[in-house]
Amino acid sequence: MTETIINLETVNPIEFFGVNNGKLDILKKKFPLLKILSRGTQIKLSGSPEQVETAKEKIDLLVQYLERNGHVSENYFEQILGGDDAETVDHFVDRHPNDILVFGPNGKTVRARTVNQKRMVGAAEKNDIVFAIGPAGTGKTYTAVALAVRALKNKMVKKIILTRPAVEAGESLGFLPGDLKEKIDPYLRPLYDALDDMIPADKLGYYMSTRTIEIAPLAYMRGRTLDNAFIILDEAQNATDLQLKMFLTRIGANAKAIITGDLTQIDLPKNQKSGLAKALYILKNIDGIAHIELDEEDVVRHRLVKAIIKAYERDKKEEETK
Repeated sequence: MTETIINLETVNPIEFFGVNNGKLDILKKKFPLLKILSRGTQIKLSGSPEQVETAKEKIDLLVQYLERNGHVSENYFEQILGGDDAETVDHFVDRHPNDILVFGPNGKTVRARTVNQKRMVGAAEKNDIVFAIGPAGTGKTYTAVALAVRALKNKMVKKIILTRPAVEAGESLGFLPGDLKEKIDPYLRPLYDALDDMIPADKLGYYMSTRTIEIAPLAYMRGRTLDNAFIILDEAQNATDLQLKMFLTRIGANAKAIITGDLTQIDLPKNQKSGLAKALYILKNIDGIAHIELDEEDVVRHRLVKAIIKAYERDKKEEETK
């Protein structure tokens, strides 16, 4: 007969035991041969040495999960207790915790997944301004938003500002139904989607209502000074030279900025030139400004996206040689 006491001081005991001890009951059903008693922030296990050791390992996993996420559903609680195979354990326990940028809702982990995404994270940690350039699907925007959310959660900044040029990709804003916000929101939707993956809906609503997180068209940035903020300019290839200069000169004290863009997808009218290529050229040797190139090897969408990008690149090279 063995006895052991496990302290739960690093987590919320109510989250561990559940409402009306619902999760504790799940634990007792999983280990019916053990005597399991709870008192305050402690659990006492009594039984055979093998059973006690197995239960302790599972409880340690649950504590580790709660320390990271702050919440565990009854479903996940049961899965962690019941998952003896390596794949299930790996799903809940992170083998490379330093790679994680954000823990999203339901235990989702957001991390840099490719070599260039990791370079982008490293560049953002060492520089106040980062240009991340690459084709669709390479995770530029997603990684940038994750870095911004991490900075906010770690209290490195007081607010996040996400902005995009509201440029029509073959469609006209004027003919879309609704008021100005309703017309512009579709252009900002990828930013909302990324945030949905990283912040619970109720907290995201609170952040938006208090303007802790602000999503706005690039034109709305004029005349502002952005202090203590993490600022992302997405789709920067659709910003003109003057707009990009305006954006870069908004950056205030204790601010970081990531500018993402794809020079192969410029939607500006034919009489307007993108300011992104010029900015990359004239700012390339300034200390504190980094430039990261992502390519088709960084594509994390559907496997066909990589093939599509390569096909378009081949076609472009053939056109240039004609």
